[in-house]
Amino acid sequence: MKFACYRSCKEDRFAIVSGNQIIDLADAHAQARRQGIRLALGTMPSNPIEFLRLGEAAMDDARIVVDRIETIDISAAAIELSNAQIVSPIPRPVSLRDGYAFRQHVEAARRNRGLPMIPEFDEIPIFYFSNHLAVTGPGNVHVLPRHCEQLDFELECAIVIGKEGRNIPAEHADEYIAGYTVMNDWSARALQMQEMKLNLGPAKGKDFATSLGPVLVTRDELASRRIDSPAGERYDLTMIARINGEEVSRGNLRDMHWTFAQIIERASYGVTLYPGDVIGSGTCGTGCLLELNGSKAFTPPRWIQPGDIVECEIELIGTLTNRVVLDSD
Repeated sequence: MKFACYRSCKEDRFAIVSGNQIIDLADAHAQARRQGIRLALGTMPSNPIEFLRLGEAAMDDARIVVDRIETIDISAAAIELSNAQIVSPIPRPVSLRDGYAFRQHVEAARRNRGLPMIPEFDEIPIFYFSNHLAVTGPGNVHVLPRHCEQLDFELECAIVIGKEGRNIPAEHADEYIAGYTVMNDWSARALQMQEMKLNLGPAKGKDFATSLGPVLVTRDELASRRIDSPAGERYDLTMIARINGEEVSRGNLRDMHWTFAQIIERASYGVTLYPGDVIGSGTCGTGCLLELNGSKAFTPPRWIQPGDIVECEIELIGTLTNRVVLDSD
């Protein structure tokens, strides 16, 4: 299944993506019940976090709605995608962690700063916490002048946790993933490099915006590209980034050195993960300007400018498109 969130009368509502339409899940569920279709839940929440908290019962009902969509009167629930205001599939995550899982990105970014590869990368799947209340979906991303001092994109994949768990072993961790989405971890590099000299962070270099979307794709939709391993699932999915229509980055999700299962195991050690937690993969190889600026193709260095349109695409998941808008201080 593919889910999206859209804005209606200042409310963000969870929906099913079906072809060129989105179908309000709560409204379609109610209509299905009126038509006598047997469902587990009396009502379906319109909020994505509440949906995830209901676990398999909500997922099963959503599958029934999708399977019976041709027989349900969805005239009041369907909206053409072109007419919908799509927001992040999880507009207000419970928490937001971002990993550091692609070796190529880590090696290149450190090399460009004159630093050797750090051996601890192979010891633990590291992550940091970002601002879960500064999430955007597709569309405009508002920045301030200091953010534009070496403003960067980061091409990533993110997972959304679908059920509560603590001390989750990697061999079972993929079962906790509700779905996958595209993530752009916007980075103000000048701010980031200044603060990280103090060995704390990143914080102000990252906390102004993280973009997610446009859809949330469940694991079964990606089964044909799944690569099973003792460390957890990987997926053979091409990742591409474009700036103003020009392709600048190409990688593959299968190249994660640390799997999402391993990151979940680390994140849940002594800590409870909850439905609606979001965890990013970290930047794929060539997936940001910090890395690309050290290559011959990017001489002199370039950075994202106000007005630029950045597209982050992951095969079978979708394309997240954002335009950078400069606000005044």
